[in-house]
Amino acid sequence: MYNIHRRHFLEAIIASSAGLGLTLQTSAEPRALADSSPKQDKPRENSNMRLILLGTAGGPTPKKNRAAPSQVIMIDGEAFVIDCGNGVAQQFVKAGLKLASLRHIFITHHHSDHNADYGNLMLLAWAADLNHRIDTYGPKPLNRMTKLFLQMNAFDIHTRIEDEGRSNLVNLIFPHEINKSGVIFENGKTKVSAVQVVHPPITSALAYRFDHQGQSIVISGDTSYSPELVKLAQGADILVHEVMNIHALDRLLASEAQATRLKQHLLDSHSTFEQVGRVASEAKVKKLVLSHFVPGGDPSITDQMWIDGVRPFFDGEIICGRDLMEIAL
Repeated sequence: MYNIHRRHFLEAIIASSAGLGLTLQTSAEPRALADSSPKQDKPRENSNMRLILLGTAGGPTPKKNRAAPSQVIMIDGEAFVIDCGNGVAQQFVKAGLKLASLRHIFITHHHSDHNADYGNLMLLAWAADLNHRIDTYGPKPLNRMTKLFLQMNAFDIHTRIEDEGRSNLVNLIFPHEINKSGVIFENGKTKVSAVQVVHPPITSALAYRFDHQGQSIVISGDTSYSPELVKLAQGADILVHEVMNIHALDRLLASEAQATRLKQHLLDSHSTFEQVGRVASEAKVKKLVLSHFVPGGDPSITDQMWIDGVRPFFDGEIICGRDLMEIAL
């Protein structure tokens, strides 16, 4: 497990919030939590690991037909959220989950469609009924982002502490910056591993693998073809992979002033049908779930068209992801 470097984070928050009576805890080791899952979150028979797609769009602009990128893995009543696009808290509630089940957040990279509501998810869960530690993971500058978010909301936090008797949110959030591949979390039952993937110009973009009692789920994050992702996903039960329809890019870019430049970025940093199928085939995954669709708001591209695009390159089960879809292991 990676070392957690919190000194600068703690110093800045303590300095900025001292006048409001906000004091941070300094414990760095995760603590076990009791099962806080609601009744409707009972695991499937013979499985206590569940995957729900909260948002499946790609790109930073809001879409009519898909929410911003996010997924949640429920394990033993605790929510492991991967990416926090705009509106993630509302999607979490729409999925029938209690905000108090939030326990871990993993950010794949720092594009706004993946982190816009990173802080808001924790703040809104705390404003509901969350009263326990949250560990968050992601590339730099996760510590600084967390510090600045808490500074920005210091007035609201202090008011709710004084007026509603809530515990101090500042004491509950423990960010972990990831700077290399490897195991980043392990509690004896669940292991989370990360690898660097290919998403230029961002140099630190991550994919995550979640292993629990013989079951495994891999989230690709944003990436073009990545040999490291193939290694990470070997034999996984589920691979959730971003996908790009290059035939539809011209329609997407028609109104863009910098269309040529943006198109090159998309080709360099996202995965075509062939690349998605190649990763799934080489990794021998059991089930491929398509998500983070680029273009993500084009209703003329049907679910079957996404599946048919990847089918020539992967002969296993393919699912076209939809918001709030639960994927069976």
